[in-house]
Amino acid sequence: MTNSWADIKNADLVIVMGGNPAEAHPCGFKWVVEAKARNNARLIVVDPRFTRTAAVSDFYCPIRPGTDITFLNGVTRYLLENDKIHHTYVSAYTNAAYVVREGFEFHEGLFTGYDSNSRSYDTSTWEYEIGPDGFAVVDPTFQHPRCVLQLLRRHVGAYTPEMVERICGSPKTKFLKICEMIAGTSVPDRTMTSLYALGWTHHSSGAQNIRGMCIVQSLLGNIGMPGGGINALRGHSNIQGLTDIGLLSELMPGYMDLPMESDKDLKSYMSRHQFKPLRPGQTSYWQNYSKFFVSFQKAMFGDAATAANDYAYDWLPKRDVPTYDIIRAFELARAGKINGYVMQGFNPLMAFPDQKKMREGLSKLKWLVVLDPLETETARFWENHGPYNDVDTKSIQTEVFELPTTCFAEDEGSLSNSCRWVQWHWAAQPPPGEARSDIDIMAALWVRLRDMYRKAGGAFPDPIVNLNWPYADALSPRPDELAREINGYTLEPIPDPADPSKTIMPAGRQLDSFAQLRDDGKTACGCWIYSGCWTEQGNMMARRDPGDPNSRGIALNWAFSWPANRRILYNRASSDPDGHPWAERKKLLWWNGRQWVGYDTPDYGPAIPPNQNVGPFIMNQEGVARLWVRSLMRDGPFPTHYEPFESPQANLLYPQMHANPAARIFPYDLANLGTSDKFPYVGTSYRVTEHFHYWTKHNKLSAIMQPQQFVEISEELAKEKGIQNGSWVRVWSNRGELKSKALVTKRLKPLMCDGKPVYVVGIPHHWGFTGLTKKGFSPNALTPAVGDANTQTPEFKAWLVNIEPTTPPPDQADQVA
Repeated sequence: MTNSWADIKNADLVIVMGGNPAEAHPCGFKWVVEAKARNNARLIVVDPRFTRTAAVSDFYCPIRPGTDITFLNGVTRYLLENDKIHHTYVSAYTNAAYVVREGFEFHEGLFTGYDSNSRSYDTSTWEYEIGPDGFAVVDPTFQHPRCVLQLLRRHVGAYTPEMVERICGSPKTKFLKICEMIAGTSVPDRTMTSLYALGWTHHSSGAQNIRGMCIVQSLLGNIGMPGGGINALRGHSNIQGLTDIGLLSELMPGYMDLPMESDKDLKSYMSRHQFKPLRPGQTSYWQNYSKFFVSFQKAMFGDAATAANDYAYDWLPKRDVPTYDIIRAFELARAGKINGYVMQGFNPLMAFPDQKKMREGLSKLKWLVVLDPLETETARFWENHGPYNDVDTKSIQTEVFELPTTCFAEDEGSLSNSCRWVQWHWAAQPPPGEARSDIDIMAALWVRLRDMYRKAGGAFPDPIVNLNWPYADALSPRPDELAREINGYTLEPIPDPADPSKTIMPAGRQLDSFAQLRDDGKTACGCWIYSGCWTEQGNMMARRDPGDPNSRGIALNWAFSWPANRRILYNRASSDPDGHPWAERKKLLWWNGRQWVGYDTPDYGPAIPPNQNVGPFIMNQEGVARLWVRSLMRDGPFPTHYEPFESPQANLLYPQMHANPAARIFPYDLANLGTSDKFPYVGTSYRVTEHFHYWTKHNKLSAIMQPQQFVEISEELAKEKGIQNGSWVRVWSNRGELKSKALVTKRLKPLMCDGKPVYVVGIPHHWGFTGLTKKGFSPNALTPAVGDANTQTPEFKAWLVNIEPTTPPPDQADQVA
């Protein structure tokens, strides 16, 4: 989230697309309710289903799954055509005036540079034109035909209200009403906040869904503002922390890039990351990348990381492909190219796409280690559970080790929530039986591996035997030790830049923030964005002061918010170019003649005066918000409508280009795609409030509240197929099938797309063959293994199915409708 949960109360308009917070984030949704009560805010919901969020909305509009970009590009077109943009903000704080290199074109759904064999782009023509001064060329008049604003106008020109209705199934009148409501926040004293979740990310163009809203919010001047922003609603209690600390295959902690094989040495690696500002005098905070990286290496390898060995750069793994995501991992497992898998806090048999493929991959492993406090389907994938998991147990040779871990209530440590708040919690009780914490299990594993390498050697033992392990008990590092290490500390005295004979920080001192990191080996830091979470003043994550000056929803002394305790990112943009708040009622940060002051920690150099014209978006080379992203997105500098890989209709805008041309799909998965003649209905998955993923089905009260799987269908589809409410149905795709009770509902309506009805089948996930609920099927028995072109997040929210009445599974045959 660019903003915070509490800041939602400052919004004048809330739009929910790609999410359902009233059901999936009920605690956070209270701030939407607060906005309605406090600001008379209005709530818009755009969703295929009439959800619980829609039930309390002021305006609801249906949409076909997988067509959000068309809707958002249509909104952008409306704003530009009707001159409903925040002109001063757009001119000063976006790249609308930047001129793109000559040679760029867009034609029939493709940008210049496309190679169909590799399904990738040569993005050289997507860059800015560079002038003789070495900086990007800009046209403040916006008249240059290749300036970003003119390119954007042309790009979204085809997304008329009529085309939105044809593609999305969203009625033109409803779409235009939403455009009108959104346009009302283009003025300085009104803001809109955008809330989204997996309903946007779970698509083959998922990242571009988010980009579409970024463009809208930038044109409106709603980024960096109270009650504004782009706010991702993270689900699991520490999913935000997972990505922060670097548990994605292509990242290190703090969103640093894991080296590629082409990065032969530290110098070549740094050359890709020491970003040069694209405008004179601009700050690009990634210019400090070497400080983040070297300090991380010192935390990892201690005294063994020196300037002489490039701070142990050669000890890091190097990627031969951009990412070893879950789809690639199980493609390799299915091919027998992975020997073992450590599954920590995941249940891939239920949570990953194409369950049949997942099962096949697991069956070809030599060993599988599952760390979980509960019995998962993945740990029991080798057991036959009839139609729910129909396997030949004797043929599966995988050796499975099931290690019981503690759950969150039995641990001490930090959790990171959606709005980047890192909050400390304490154990409520000791773990039961033989359960051990993940820390203790991983520590014991590493100590044994280290001792084995010390004794027997190996092809490359260096990163193992030299790993820094400075904990009092090597077999059980304390959470506070880990937190201090993540925060960062000095390894040597830090000299005064003005007088090197003096020391400004002694060795062994906890850092106050990432601004104190160095690239000379004198500081260590496990995750630069978390620096400041545990300082010499103590555990900042444990703070619980709710004080909130001017009731802005900031509460700077409640826990710690990365980076540097900032609660609203890019908050310098809350003031105009001269440093004055855009509006008194949206006052957040302002220039007092000497420094930036206000209710939040400045996301900006605190003493940089406005007349220096340093842009507020200090993480970007441009210093401004990007309407155009150059080569930073694999599938294009602007969001473009492509159909889901399985779709009930052709691409009306670009008939020759059906699905995302830059999305990676393996031959096995391509061959398993279904077509609309055999599978005429759209399947989509979602959550229910009463269950948390596949976890709470082990809880008796949750099992009582939602005991059995169901699928939702419209009254019209039920009538057409002869399906009664509460009767059993079979839903199948080209990859598998499931049986479930049918919930015939008014919450799903047929969508009229290009004159034809499109029916949606809604399938909640949560049920499986372990736990206290009745046995059920995952919707991932049906989903395709294809992911977003940039993140490889699977396309869980739009695929093709068929449906028919059926008989119940044998174990539920005694149940009647």
